[in-house]
Amino acid sequence: MQGKIIKGIGGFYYVDCGDGRIYACRAKGIFRKQKMKPLVGDNVEFVITHEGDMEGSVENIFPRENELIRPACANVGQALVLFALRDPVPNFQILDRFLISMEMQGIPSAICFNKMDLTGEEEREAIRAIYEKSGYPVFFTSFGEIGQSDEVTSYLTGKTTLLAGPSGVGKSTLTNICQDTVHMETGEISRKLMRGKNTTRHAELIPCGNGTYIMDTPGFTNLATTGITKEELRFYYNEFSGYEGSCRFDGCVHIHEPDCRVIEAVEAGRINRVRYENYCMIYEDLKEQERRRY
Repeated sequence: MQGKIIKGIGGFYYVDCGDGRIYACRAKGIFRKQKMKPLVGDNVEFVITHEGDMEGSVENIFPRENELIRPACANVGQALVLFALRDPVPNFQILDRFLISMEMQGIPSAICFNKMDLTGEEEREAIRAIYEKSGYPVFFTSFGEIGQSDEVTSYLTGKTTLLAGPSGVGKSTLTNICQDTVHMETGEISRKLMRGKNTTRHAELIPCGNGTYIMDTPGFTNLATTGITKEELRFYYNEFSGYEGSCRFDGCVHIHEPDCRVIEAVEAGRINRVRYENYCMIYEDLKEQERRRY
């Protein structure tokens, strides 16, 4: 039998066969010897040990297309990062950190801003300009309104999508819209902090039919950028690529060097200043991380 691991809890891996059957499986001991742990998203081969109780044993893990550390999962086809335009307002630096993380792992990303009914068109178009110019598809939705989620659900169809974003922005609501088998609890907003109460405790694949899976993940309010040096950061900002190699100095990091073409592009409005300022803050954060290490 073959299937996909959609959840792992308490030593059991729940394998979806794609036909509505889900088996609770243990993993063979050989995986521990190989120091390989099954992950949510793994395509696996398993044997049925007890048909009546829908139990089995994972015998083989097929080669992974990719593997993420946070959240721990595999074979992600794309990512959708979801923010609200209000309640809570978006933190663009955290958004950029997530996009960098996906760029590092070669996973294409799109951005969805929910609660569009709480803002005006001018504000939405200003936000769209920031990220579409950076090469990311941008969707605006109001999940409570009929038809407003169609463009997003079309983007998800036929793919395994990592769904991420702060708590309280509508991740569970979107998951409920895409399928009616698993009901995800939707959290209310903490009025004290204007942040959502986290309702997702672990990474889990939600089957939505037709080869579509949504990986709902724990909400985040902070996301550290690790695994790259401050000098490498510039390669994960797509809008910088056209200026790479044209600055006065080789290896220019676009912070304070003279005759920097990226800085000139920011001043001329060809590169969005919000993105550039986030880049500078993340650069300084990486610089501080390196200082503490050495």
